[in-house]
Amino acid sequence: MKPDIHPDYHPVVFQDANTGDRFLTRSTATSERTTEWEDGNTYPLVTVDISSASHPFWTGTQRIMDTAGQVEKFRRRYGDASAVRGR
Repeated sequence: MKPDIHPDYHPVVFQDANTGDRFLTRSTATSERTTEWEDGNTYPLVTVDISSASHPFWTGTQRIMDTAGQVEKFRRRYGDASAVRGR
């Protein structure tokens, strides 16, 4: 690697804004806020809007979309495109 061209890669604590869950990992992200981790050390704290702790796919609260219902709703709202084309 070339010296002095890469960002600082250091331990950072990420906190989910929705659930409050925190995890320690390494990142180039920086923050003025800090927090004390379980090991007693202080690390930069980066707050994220969504993580695996609150994402619907990972929590099992994912909605199943009714695609046929969406198509019918579209056709009711905008009409049938084949009628416009003369088919």
